[in-house]
Amino acid sequence: MKTYWNINGNLNAIKEWQPNCWIQVTCPTEEDQQDLIERFNIPDYFLSDISDTDERARYEYDDGWMLIILRIPYVKEVRSRTPYTTVPLGIIHKKDVTITVCNFETNMMIDFVSYQQKRREGFTDYVDLIFRVFLSSAVWYLKRLKQINTLIEKAKRNLDKGVNNESLIGLSRLQDSLTYFITSIRGNENLLAKLKFKLQVDELDADLIEDVNIEMSQARETTSIYSDILESTMETYSSIINNNMNTVMRTLTSVSIIMMLPTLISSLFGMNLVNGLERNLWGFPIAILLSFVVSGASWWLLRHKRLL
Repeated sequence: MKTYWNINGNLNAIKEWQPNCWIQVTCPTEEDQQDLIERFNIPDYFLSDISDTDERARYEYDDGWMLIILRIPYVKEVRSRTPYTTVPLGIIHKKDVTITVCNFETNMMIDFVSYQQKRREGFTDYVDLIFRVFLSSAVWYLKRLKQINTLIEKAKRNLDKGVNNESLIGLSRLQDSLTYFITSIRGNENLLAKLKFKLQVDELDADLIEDVNIEMSQARETTSIYSDILESTMETYSSIINNNMNTVMRTLTSVSIIMMLPTLISSLFGMNLVNGLERNLWGFPIAILLSFVVSGASWWLLRHKRLL
């Protein structure tokens, strides 16, 4: 889907392309990609690079065209293995043509357009547009991190009631999401540091870049904190599981020892050998009593040693 935006003054949608407008492409079809290539002579590999979900944050120049790829947060389906991840957003620019391409429909871009329309200021130029996209991505990283933290606290409350596989698997998936976040944020920070010297930055852009740096740093530090907390939590519950398993195994071993002694006594008196009790009327009661005494003594000893 392609949308043309007039960036002068208020952000308004227009029916067709005009010089210095913003072309927003979301979930492009093959026809959309072919139209962009034929109409603006964009290098075809630009679009294929953007469609690669594992593409790192970077910039590239080719035949006057500039390609910027940054990683933005994205929420998958609820039952996905990694519910929170990152996807590439491409910014393509040359002279009076500015295009953003994303192969996923994200809340970030929807909110970005809505927020700019509320500002009623538009963008001064393509540089302002680029850095405001960076700022929006940093803000949305912080929003997603708050949601992840809520899920972590919910899983911890469930685990406090009882350790279960579902909560542990949920924490593991959130740990994967935080790994994707911290890697993408660092890549975006490195990309931003390089773009400051590659683009024509004026005084207003410098202030905006400072805001982006602050938000990016906060997002990176918050991600690191949540990752450390989650790692510590996983280690704690892993230790609890191991401790519970050791307790169960110790109890089973103690019970086995207690049950083994009567079995040993009955086996000794049940052997086809002369033991002095085979003709005694009290032989069987004596064997039973001896079994109870030995079992009781072993139970008391294990309890005294805190092994049971």
